Amino acid sequence: MREPPLLPVFGKLGVKAPVVTAVAPTMSRSAKTMATRKREVLSSHGGMALKLFVVVWTILVLAAVFFITQA
Repeated sequence: MREPPLLPVFGKLGVKAPVVTAVAPTMSRSAKTMATRKREVLSSHGGMALKLFVVVWTILVLAAVFFITQA
């Protein structure tokens, strides 16, 4: 009968040195403008977006409760 392979060792002996990599930002120009536009839209319409999210979340929870109680 085959024996299962040994589990990896955790602790000081099993820790590998972290690999250090330097990553340069690779955002394209359109991505930067898109991020800027999204930030502006959220800053001007953030309250409305939050209220809409709360309404949608409440409807989803009520629908889930309704379908659970019908089963």
